[in-house]
Amino acid sequence: MPPRNSSSVPPSDSPQETAVQEVLTCFDAYARIRSARGSLLAASRVGPRDEERAFDDLQQAITRLRSVCRTP
Repeated sequence: MPPRNSSSVPPSDSPQETAVQEVLTCFDAYARIRSARGSLLAASRVGPRDEERAFDDLQQAITRLRSVCRTP
């Protein structure tokens, strides 16, 4: 087996795995934004547009996951 180095390309994930990872990433971002909404620190606060954008991204990721799962 050839040695692996940091510049080697990892094996590509399946479309389903990629879509699941995207959903998890978007959900994490949305959850962080939701929790920062009521932050006492001004630098940590986010506006309603940021929250809406994160939610829209999450919905789109879920839609892509559903379409990938429906594909035979």
